Amino acid sequence: MSRLQDKVAIVTGASSGIGRATAKQFAREGAKVVVGARRDAELQSLVAEIRADGGDAVALAGDVRSEDYAKALVALAIARYGRLDVAFNNAGMIGEAGPSTGVSEAGFSNAVAVNLTAAFLGAKHQIAQMQTHGGGSVIFTSTFVGHTAAFPGVAAYAASKSGLIGLTQALAAEFGPEGIRVNAILPGAVDTAMYQDMNDTAESQAFITQLHALKRVATPEEMAKSVAYLASDDASFVTGTAMLVDGGVSITRT
Repeated sequence: MSRLQDKVAIVTGASSGIGRATAKQFAREGAKVVVGARRDAELQSLVAEIRADGGDAVALAGDVRSEDYAKALVALAIARYGRLDVAFNNAGMIGEAGPSTGVSEAGFSNAVAVNLTAAFLGAKHQIAQMQTHGGGSVIFTSTFVGHTAAFPGVAAYAASKSGLIGLTQALAAEFGPEGIRVNAILPGAVDTAMYQDMNDTAESQAFITQLHALKRVATPEEMAKSVAYLASDDASFVTGTAMLVDGGVSITRT
């Protein structure tokens, strides 16, 4: 499959989980990939895997909360590959959890900075570059939490990720006339390191599994295929959408 042949893509949060799987999926489908995250060793390992499979990728480690880093990722894409067609702003965190009355201002602000502000800063510079050649696809990782179903104890996560849906819609409306599509995926539970950390007992994992209509959690590779669809011309008339990829957890929670 080569739906992304010769396209150039940026993926943040690429050192593990959905980001790592998506970078590999993009490369398999023909894209040249710029991968970003905090952990350089993991990024270099990912680049080596992609190249070993015949793909083309380059890495730049940094902090997504920094606007300079957002600029640097775009600059690297242009310096290395000459253009930018796709951006998957995926970096995120659960943030400070627990009863909302006990969440610190710093904890709440950090979740917003990583999950929402960083995505805006990335898109700001990615879209500016896409405008120079008349189109592109920007994708965010939001969540079903706080959109179709709510859980107690994750106010910072829910609020910041819900904000991504508003950002998606605003950017889609603003830049649609220039051929730039903006969408978000809303995963259910995905078997990542973050999921394992949050659900570190068999009982917890069984509970989460049963919440989903499909009675299982997703693999990162399943999320990656959905992102690749939104990145590709198969989704040429899709913009401003918050696409549930949640295994039916929304319909069992509402």
